Amino acid sequence: MITKQQKQIASTLKELYNDSKYDMLNMMKGAAKSIFKPMHPLDFKDSYLSISKEQGVGLVQLIKENHIKNVVEFGTSFGISTLFLAQGVLETGGSVITTELIESKAKQAIENFKKAGVNSHIEVRIGDALKTLKNHDNPIDLLLLDGWKDLYLPLFQMLEPNFHANTFIYIDNAEMTEVKAFLRTIGQNQKYQLQTKFGGKVVLATIKK
Repeated sequence: MITKQQKQIASTLKELYNDSKYDMLNMMKGAAKSIFKPMHPLDFKDSYLSISKEQGVGLVQLIKENHIKNVVEFGTSFGISTLFLAQGVLETGGSVITTELIESKAKQAIENFKKAGVNSHIEVRIGDALKTLKNHDNPIDLLLLDGWKDLYLPLFQMLEPNFHANTFIYIDNAEMTEVKAFLRTIGQNQKYQLQTKFGGKVVLATIKK
């Protein structure tokens, strides 16, 4: 059964990456709107803004090697990163909670999860992550931050009580100005250890033993 699902995931990911090949153009269109007004997530409602295939493979490996079960993701988009997370937790018997602000993206992501045969392993919460994850009170083994950048810090602080000694915090877009500010803030806390990956695009935070 797992082998069949893994094949379905791989097939769906291939389709999504192929569909996202013009993503840079969609991103430029969204960014262009900021000339007249502040940027908003809705400006990128047609953009995948996805992680790379290499990052996805790395996430699956991280999950399997550390027997990660309880995953929380901030920033579903159309579900590429979520599918990699699902690919990992299929092997560990875990599950994924993911949250997406834009309803049209979330609905398409749900369809993608059904196509991949893993929708039963993924809970999609639609809306502002500070609200949809507000009452989360279960341990978090892996937190993936890949949504709107100015929410990284308040979301991290809100979910921090759910971290434990073996929690991983995967921080995407680490090279962006807002994320650098977030990393400086948590880096001042001697509790956390930060490790740069993928040429500076990602930072993996862990709790010092």
